[in-house]
Amino acid sequence: MRSYQPDLTPPWKRSAPVPEVPAEPDLVVEEVSTGFCGAVIRCEKTAQGPTVTLEDRFGKHRVFPMEPRGFLLEGEVVTLVRPSAAAPARPARTASGSIAVPGARARVARAGRIYVEGRHDAELVERVWGDDLRIEGVVVEYLEGVDDLPAVVREFSPGPDARLGVLVDHLVPGSKESRIAEQVSGPDVLVVGHPYIDVWEAVKPSSVGIPAWPVVPRGQDWKTGVCHALGWPENTGAAWQHILSAVRSYRDLEPSLLGSVEHLIDFVTAPGPSGG
Repeated sequence: MRSYQPDLTPPWKRSAPVPEVPAEPDLVVEEVSTGFCGAVIRCEKTAQGPTVTLEDRFGKHRVFPMEPRGFLLEGEVVTLVRPSAAAPARPARTASGSIAVPGARARVARAGRIYVEGRHDAELVERVWGDDLRIEGVVVEYLEGVDDLPAVVREFSPGPDARLGVLVDHLVPGSKESRIAEQVSGPDVLVVGHPYIDVWEAVKPSSVGIPAWPVVPRGQDWKTGVCHALGWPENTGAAWQHILSAVRSYRDLEPSLLGSVEHLIDFVTAPGPSGG
């Protein structure tokens, strides 16, 4: 009969327990020792123990042992375990992080609208929030520049049942954009923005595979300057498609843009006085 051996390790030296998370398909985790981030493809039993295969956003596969405390899930250390065959499936999520609604039909468009400053802004919003916007019946249109905003607001004639939300680039105190925003803001018009010169900068550099967005001298076209500084061909359309292709979900965007867009969606979908 084995005698009981107490654990004499001081409490402050003991490893705190971490959650065990089933390694279900499409779960996105980061392996702690290599920093490799990817979605779970499969789990396998091997002679050395269970392994998990991850696929990164470039389609590259890597196999890792499912060791205790071996992965990060949304920044928290976890232990991956083989999923039970009877385990319920994780709810699918949209690119914005919302729970997806299987089979949901697009809602008839609301009277309210969201305007963004340019085509690239509109494509980025569609990339991340498109599923949510269709379910909510929110249409996104784009301006050809913030100078047109006062005329757009007058023509739209916003009201409690037809609110107007506007996303503006480089909305910082004292800028031209901030002065125009002050002119049009009201109870049924919300203008929000982000501090970046262009929406390109709202994509995390790490997602694009660069260390940082370059600083472009004043007076030089910013997008062309970025292409030149990064050694890309000076084709801003092709550069944008490369950047956009790197965006898979809200995790690839800076928090300042995420908060602004979520604020606009909440504003234009808020019930009017009639409760509709």
